[in-house]
Amino acid sequence: MSILKEFREFAVKGNVVDLAVGVIIGGAFHKIVESLVGDLIMPAVGMLVGKLDFSHKYWLLGDVPAGTAMTLEALRKAGVPVLAWGNFVTVAVNFLILAFVIFLLVQQINRIRRKHAPPQAAADPAVPPEDVLLLREIRDSLQGKPVQ
Repeated sequence: MSILKEFREFAVKGNVVDLAVGVIIGGAFHKIVESLVGDLIMPAVGMLVGKLDFSHKYWLLGDVPAGTAMTLEALRKAGVPVLAWGNFVTVAVNFLILAFVIFLLVQQINRIRRKHAPPQAAADPAVPPEDVLLLREIRDSLQGKPVQ
C-alpha cells in the first residue's frame, strides 16, 4: 500500500503535472513550428536561392535499381542509401526556430518573475559566511588559539 501512496504523491506533485502539460503543449507547438518552417520559411528561402525545395535534396550513396523513380521517397523505398541533406537543413532550421522561441519565452517568464519577486534582504556584510567562520576556527585550533 505504501508504494501506491508514494506513487500517488509523486504523480500529483506540481512539478510532474507541469512537466506533463509542458510535454503536451510542446508536442502541439512542434507541429506549429514544423508548419512554419516547412510551409513558410523554407519555401521563401528556396525561392531566394533559386526556387529550391530543400526537403527533397539528397546525394545518392549507392546504385539505383532500374525502374526506380528518382525521388527521395522512392529511393528510400527501394533501399538505396541516400544522404538527405535537404531534410537535415529543414529539421535544423526547425530546431533553431523552436529553440529561439523557447529562449524568448523563458526570457519573458524570468523577467516577469523578477518583476514580481519579493525584494531579498541584503546580506549583512559584517557577518562572514559560515564556511569562512569554520575555516577560521580550524586555523585557530591548529595554531593553538582559543576558539571564540
